[in-house]
Amino acid sequence: MPTSKALLTGLFMLAALVAPATAKDSTIPDPWSEKTIGAHVDPEKYSGTLSKDKLQSLTTIGEALFKARFTTIDGVGRPMATQAIIPTKRKRPPQQSFQRLAGMDSNACSSCHNDPIIGGAGDFVTNVFVSEGFTNADFDSTDPQFSNERNTNHLMGAGLIELLAREMSADLQDQRRAALEAARASGKPQVAQLNSKGVDFGKIIAGPDGIVDLSAIDGVDTDLVIRPFSQKGVIGSLRQFTVNALNHHHGMQAEERFGARWTGENDFDADGIEGEMTRGDISALVAWQATLKPPIQLAPENAQWRQLALEGSELLDETGCTQCHRRHLPLNSLSFVDPGPLDSAGTLRQGDVSQTATYDLALMAWSAALPRDESGAVLVPLFGDLKRHTIADQQIAHLGNELLGQRFVDRDVFMTGELWGIASTAPFGHRGDLSTLDEVIRVHGGDARQSRDRYMELDDAQRVALIAYLKTLVIEP
Repeated sequence: MPTSKALLTGLFMLAALVAPATAKDSTIPDPWSEKTIGAHVDPEKYSGTLSKDKLQSLTTIGEALFKARFTTIDGVGRPMATQAIIPTKRKRPPQQSFQRLAGMDSNACSSCHNDPIIGGAGDFVTNVFVSEGFTNADFDSTDPQFSNERNTNHLMGAGLIELLAREMSADLQDQRRAALEAARASGKPQVAQLNSKGVDFGKIIAGPDGIVDLSAIDGVDTDLVIRPFSQKGVIGSLRQFTVNALNHHHGMQAEERFGARWTGENDFDADGIEGEMTRGDISALVAWQATLKPPIQLAPENAQWRQLALEGSELLDETGCTQCHRRHLPLNSLSFVDPGPLDSAGTLRQGDVSQTATYDLALMAWSAALPRDESGAVLVPLFGDLKRHTIADQQIAHLGNELLGQRFVDRDVFMTGELWGIASTAPFGHRGDLSTLDEVIRVHGGDARQSRDRYMELDDAQRVALIAYLKTLVIEP
């Protein structure tokens, strides 16, 4: 039996795991409490451009919330609400609070995002189930006719990804605006090629009457907003992702979506707890995710591995993989504003606050290591393009294995998976059912079919070299 001293020591260590450095507006409950949230975060203290110390304080709170194993005293559970993104009432309370399909399905954010570190990816055991149709689910089924099973993505470098998406969305919308102005001025239809940061998104035809033909756009929604999160590319911001996930996986409902302003109720899920996740709490979680260090390229100590990786890097280009898995995209600004310019209804928006918060990612120690181009733009080494592509065809259909569409995105269309960190995030594929990099490359079809076929034409030694290069793209422990 442990001694009382050992038990007390363990309790204080546990408290430290969820405790930010400053207790004044911390999430620290009393050490003997079964709550994991003490005081909620005061958003006014963290508005404007945050200093390095304030940003550190906020992200420390965010990390504690990300790790916290929420309890019913905090508000875990949604007996009379579904997992739907749009607040939806259940017809009757579930027989079981936790269930794999419609949720709740985890105790903490870090229950799934933990490999190889907190904020990372997840093994097959952490797979989630996604379905637009499950707004009124009163049953639990893993049948693919009712749900799409997805593996957990990592969040490292997520702030940089969202900033890229914001800039690219602004570029595309500026191009549409310019085409409309030119069409009005000339009285003739104007064709505008949609391109941002070297990524082609098709074209539009703007008429002098203000009507825009959107039939030729490619890889982006018709509003020309890049939504960089989720494997289908349908979540536009970390804030939206956080609010969605807290309700779905934990039954922790954000006031900004499930509170009285939108639903007319203070306890929408009828679990007896009001104000489960406040505006400030969500902001802390967003700040922590936005400042996560991006993955790196490992410099192998092994001389043979170094040589193979050099050869493999060239082969990645030669096979055409980098046409979608682009090594870098340029980012003009490291200022992360929350709420962001593209946050949508049901998520806190800029017009809802008197002052936004700005997190300068240049304050993070890791930012100094990011390469810059000749204009000073940061080259984000994501190995992606933030564009949706068809990834399956009739001959190679494995990655098009879902039966349900999501947000009007075809079943065989997915966002290009960023390769940074790929060596640290096995298993692979949308469902996490492929154990090696070689396997997942072999099942690329659709838009990636030509590159996949070139990979198949390589000899064994060349394929080993290409994999050796991919194995240098890691999440640093």
